[in-house]
Amino acid sequence: MSANDRNKVTILRLRRQKREKIPTVMTTAYDYPQARIADGAGVDAILVGDSLGMTTLGHKTTIPVTMDQMISSCEAVAKGAKKAFLIGDMPYMSYQVSDEEAVYNAGRFVKAGMDCVKVEGAMTDRIKAIADSGIMVMSHLGLTPHTRAKLGGYRVQGKTAKQAEIILEQAKALQEAGCSFLLLEGMPRESADMITQALDIPVYGIGAGDKVNGQLVIFHDLMGLFWEFKSKFVKRYCEAGQIMQSALKQYADEVRNGQFPSEENFYAIKEEELEKLLGGGNWKHDKIIYETDQGFPTNHSVTPNTTTKKSQ
Repeated sequence: MSANDRNKVTILRLRRQKREKIPTVMTTAYDYPQARIADGAGVDAILVGDSLGMTTLGHKTTIPVTMDQMISSCEAVAKGAKKAFLIGDMPYMSYQVSDEEAVYNAGRFVKAGMDCVKVEGAMTDRIKAIADSGIMVMSHLGLTPHTRAKLGGYRVQGKTAKQAEIILEQAKALQEAGCSFLLLEGMPRESADMITQALDIPVYGIGAGDKVNGQLVIFHDLMGLFWEFKSKFVKRYCEAGQIMQSALKQYADEVRNGQFPSEENFYAIKEEELEKLLGGGNWKHDKIIYETDQGFPTNHSVTPNTTTKKSQ
């Protein structure tokens, strides 16, 4: 089945995939072309992640990303992806302050075309408030980038029995509060497996092994478009950055050596119209620059008999 033939992915399908042990495929997108590519490939879900800050805006972390930046990105992705389930990532300090602010900002994501919002951390009160307002929530536990400083950096979580048990209890509380999905990041597969089996909701992983209900990998990591570092859990399926750079180099070379544009890239003008344009003058349009009285080159309606001609 082609991507155009499939139905819009909903929470019902994602729940069914968990029951039937069909892995869910997720990636990120931050703009219209990426959304078109991901949706056309048939992925089940697209996260408009605040990883936008690092992959697209050049920040060192996700912390500087704003609500307005996220909403703009979500609107573009919603235009490009018509079938995938869409998740908007709530940026740092967009949900921490109060239930009211969290619900308001979650609503902005829905208005921007998202089916669901993602919220980092074990903030059960915020999750309950958003879920009670009728908005689906994906909770995010394990390695949570918003609190990376508190974790001591980008460190794998759930490596000890105590850590794993804490995350499990947090996950259960979040499910009870009303979250519809859970994302586990940076965890051993055994810890993630235990949590996945203990929950009724779908559990997805980004660097959490193969026992979860589905996988998320960042678009730029998959495609070779992020050069700063490569996480252990990432598999690159192509080196699109190198391909694109090579194509741009070829373009630059062809412009500089006169290969581009060529005849096939030119627009045509009828001979009789060309004669009218030239006005019967005896000048060659590819050898002459016409100047205004001020001496500046112009491409505006020039008349050969009333302008100064200057040879190149």
